[in-house]
Amino acid sequence: MDIALYTLTSPLHDEKAVNAVSRDFVGGIEEALGFPMDFRGADFDGYGSHDLDIVYVRTGGTEGLFQEVLPLLKGRIVLLTSGKSNSLAASMEILSFLNSIGRSGEIIHGSCEYIAERISMLAKVNSARKSLEGKRLGVIGQPSDWLISSSVDRNAVKEKLGIEIVDVPIDELVAEIGSDVCPESVSELYDNIRKELETSAPNAVRKYAAGAFDIYHALKKIISRYSLSGMTLRCFDLLSAVGNTGCLALALLNAEGIPAGCEGDVPALITMAVGHALTGQCGFQANPSRIDPESGEMLLAHCTVPFDMVRKYTFNTHFESGIGIAVHGELPEGEAVIFKLSGDLSRSFSCGAELVENRYEKDLCRTQIIMSLKASDEDKKRICRDYFLKSPIGNHHIVFTGTRKHLFDAFCDSLP
Repeated sequence: MDIALYTLTSPLHDEKAVNAVSRDFVGGIEEALGFPMDFRGADFDGYGSHDLDIVYVRTGGTEGLFQEVLPLLKGRIVLLTSGKSNSLAASMEILSFLNSIGRSGEIIHGSCEYIAERISMLAKVNSARKSLEGKRLGVIGQPSDWLISSSVDRNAVKEKLGIEIVDVPIDELVAEIGSDVCPESVSELYDNIRKELETSAPNAVRKYAAGAFDIYHALKKIISRYSLSGMTLRCFDLLSAVGNTGCLALALLNAEGIPAGCEGDVPALITMAVGHALTGQCGFQANPSRIDPESGEMLLAHCTVPFDMVRKYTFNTHFESGIGIAVHGELPEGEAVIFKLSGDLSRSFSCGAELVENRYEKDLCRTQIIMSLKASDEDKKRICRDYFLKSPIGNHHIVFTGTRKHLFDAFCDSLP
């Protein structure tokens, strides 16, 4: 990580004493981080060019100095304070001023270990945000007709994340399906999936395999043609157009690190792209199918899941239609996060959870997991009641396993 420290120091304070405090303070943080930071001093040239740029407020009486350099400081401002020489007091005055003019920021203050952990997290967030800039996410076909609350503000997404939303006609994809002979080998995962379908899948599923791989290769062509970093597919149209489903193709694409969403749900796709930038996982896009508001447990399900998120999988037909190939995956039990962004990025939801059980019920989409919210009993009830049952951000939510919610919270805090 490339972390730069820029300093503000009042001339009223004894420079030798301030430098001595800084050496001990910064040295403790660097020891906790495990690597040195780039100490830039009072020269703010180059601010904004690192994984994380920090304004180290070394003393009180620096509020006016901050105002002088503020025109050079873009984006969300991170203030570091040692708690000595009135540095915290000055930082609070500076942050209050920023808030009053519509700028965002935060003060990092505490033990060296806490500060190092927070710096690492903010650097990851900044790195994720930079990786999203210039990305193109495709919408193949329009959002499904039932997604009446899942619209997207394309200007807000472009302004806040640097992501461009690209429309692709569904007919263009359909025309590509089956237009070429599929290659025999693509990757080890692809080859293994193909072999398993040929040798162990039920006949009712196996007969759709060739068409399912045709859909995968057609999507790869569209992704290349439009220089897409991810896509969402109006997948139910394929049922009538080609008599098959996109579930297998989406599971493969997500495992390849290409966020690939269902039903043309653009906010869900954006959530997946952000999650992938933060964690390397594209996430499991799922329907909350049942919620127990007393216990805080919920069942989430969908007919596709990234192959790299499951420990084992089998194949079945698509739940609603009974045709095509759906994926029944088993995810590892343990820590997880349920995450969702609204289409205009004005709202977000993230909640820590424990994945406690994999299920297989015949009257639901094929991959099914039981999640238990990680909160006090009262907070579980409040989250279920006030968020999921009163004010949800649409239907689909994205599950990321083996990670913690504070990384997602930090990302949402960084949005303008």
